[in-house]
Amino acid sequence: MPLNLSGDFYPAFTDNAVIYGQADRACIQQTVERLLSVETSAAQPGMLLGKIQSGKTKTFLGVIALAFDSGFDIAVILTKGTKALARQTLERVRRDFARFTVDDKLQIHDIMTIPSGLTPWELNQKLIFVAKKQTDNLDRLAKLFRETYPQLIGKRVLIIDDEADYASIGFKSTKEEGIVINKTTRQIEGLRQILAKSAFLQVTATPYSLYLQPQDMVVNGVEFRPVRPAFTELVPVNDRYIGSDYYFDRSQEDNTVASFVFRPLTLDDLEILRQEDRRRFRIEDCLTSDAISSLRRAICNFVVGGCLRRLQDGQAGQPLRKFSFLFHTESAKAAHAWQERVVTALNQKLMEAVSDQPELLRQLLTESYNDLANSVRVLDRYLPPLDAVIYQAFAALREGWLMITKVNSEQQVEELLDREGQLRLRTPLNIFIGGQILDRGITLANLIGFFYGRRPQIYQQDTVLQHSRMFGFRPIEDLAVTRFYTEPTIHAAMRRMHESDVALRETIQSNPDRAVVFIQRDPRGQIVPCSPNKILISNTTTLRPFKRILPIGFQTDVKTRVQPVIRQVDTILDQALARQDPTNPFEVSLAFALDLLRRIEPTLILETDMGYEFDWEAARAALEYMSGRASNPNHRGKVWCLVRRDRNLSRFQPALGPPYFSDAPDTAQREGAIARRVATEIPMLIMIRQNGTEEQGWKGTPFYWPVIMAQETIPLSIFAHETTP
Repeated sequence: MPLNLSGDFYPAFTDNAVIYGQADRACIQQTVERLLSVETSAAQPGMLLGKIQSGKTKTFLGVIALAFDSGFDIAVILTKGTKALARQTLERVRRDFARFTVDDKLQIHDIMTIPSGLTPWELNQKLIFVAKKQTDNLDRLAKLFRETYPQLIGKRVLIIDDEADYASIGFKSTKEEGIVINKTTRQIEGLRQILAKSAFLQVTATPYSLYLQPQDMVVNGVEFRPVRPAFTELVPVNDRYIGSDYYFDRSQEDNTVASFVFRPLTLDDLEILRQEDRRRFRIEDCLTSDAISSLRRAICNFVVGGCLRRLQDGQAGQPLRKFSFLFHTESAKAAHAWQERVVTALNQKLMEAVSDQPELLRQLLTESYNDLANSVRVLDRYLPPLDAVIYQAFAALREGWLMITKVNSEQQVEELLDREGQLRLRTPLNIFIGGQILDRGITLANLIGFFYGRRPQIYQQDTVLQHSRMFGFRPIEDLAVTRFYTEPTIHAAMRRMHESDVALRETIQSNPDRAVVFIQRDPRGQIVPCSPNKILISNTTTLRPFKRILPIGFQTDVKTRVQPVIRQVDTILDQALARQDPTNPFEVSLAFALDLLRRIEPTLILETDMGYEFDWEAARAALEYMSGRASNPNHRGKVWCLVRRDRNLSRFQPALGPPYFSDAPDTAQREGAIARRVATEIPMLIMIRQNGTEEQGWKGTPFYWPVIMAQETIPLSIFAHETTP
């Protein structure tokens, strides 16, 4: 059946050009066209791939509207298994389709509260059923078609699995049973088998558990057939959308608002907030204790940032908005209770300081103002004077603007959601403390502070990225006062996930049939293909054109150990450069490059206590793999080498100081430009000799800072540093 673009539903549903632009309508039309022409199932669904908080719901509701006009009679929406999100979805559907229910063209029901005895007149309307991905909901849904209203079996049904990766992949691991086939998958496929004509569409922002599965496997003697998309459509992203590229790519650019967002925490910062330990921190000292200086700065930044933005709104003649701050460091409820006590005590001390310690309070708020003013100036927007912001912040504390809410149960979330499905902001400044319940689907309006510290045993990409509630449609003025507090290891893991996300999307967009390469080292040290299902439980490096690999967050070893090594490396490079133009890159053997990296490794001491790590073995393995991927056999086993000397980069970023380590010994305009021109077939190793002076924060001895740059032609490859047996 062809698309019907002039039916009762689609034209009226998408008539607001501000909400549904040309790109949105094109995506909707292409999706429905594929659903009509391509066979889909729970094992091979259609895929609607968006980004976190980027408008996926709006798009799949548009798909339903067009599907109704194009021959579908029923839509089943499967939601994440929480009451709050099921209610949120149901209310959104009822609101957006209200005009059609009023005109008796459509019936909308929660599968658990369908009124008994629906009449033929009602059943002949278009129908939308909303069900949670839970056994009881799915059993009732199957019973509805099979027993209660068997006349519905013959109708054309569109099944939409929202947040598909959460409960609909083919297998999962449990402590009790190990790896088991997911019952939800079986139930969804069982429902599809009941229906005479159905289509299956999955909607997600984190598709890794769907795309990165093994081709086949046997689990506990049962053959497992992976879920693989039959087709993929990408949800358009509005220019105002702020996602992982802002936080992990643009943040690397100097003099941008994004470069001010990340604020590193230490392991001690997070450990103190895990549970009470009066030997390390006494809660009554929260206003002055160094033990929670990062938390105190974060709260003061939030107060100042919220006041600053309200002053900006007032100056622009706009309504004064309310702002939010998310505190998510632990999954345990006991930790949430302790964190609530600490933040509440700190708020109380700040309130008391308005009258009891005004000079101390002014000092704390001034430090926050100076921090946030840097990014506001880069944006070149109105910056309220310091005194005006301090006056507003004093008033905010005195008048109780700061509200602290612990959210660690489904019931609490349900009670706090507004009609739009967002956590209700009751005061001008709102702090939410919680765990997993605050992840996907829960939106926090005007979020300008995110204190994140989840350190799982395994960084599951689908889960961790969904914790990023700071993604979404954000005014640039809010971003100027937004700060993201996390520990560097977590930040690095999230960056790796971002890189995998970008690479996977680019592959899907350019060539959905092109394979992604998965590699690892085997026990003999050889680079071999890696089963994709292991990627989900590994530390990974995504290799893509011109990807940089380098250590960050280190100090040099002592002079007596570093100097002999640097003299050796100097001699080796001098001999190689004797026959070359020292300003240009030159070709060396892979063994030569690997030897340089092995010599350098002990001279750079990573600040592991501050959360900085670098896997030297993985870096060498990646270089070895890339060197062997040259299409011309004569270039395999070769590496470009570029040497730069007499550099004086500070150990810490000059604009921020400790603990913000410098992270770019090379520059895109100089070394990066050379690599892009030369490193087409094989990778490049850039050897940057820093003078390492004490004035720059080093140990007073020269050292080499290596940067590995992937070649232009490297295929998308995901390298697993560690894998399960």
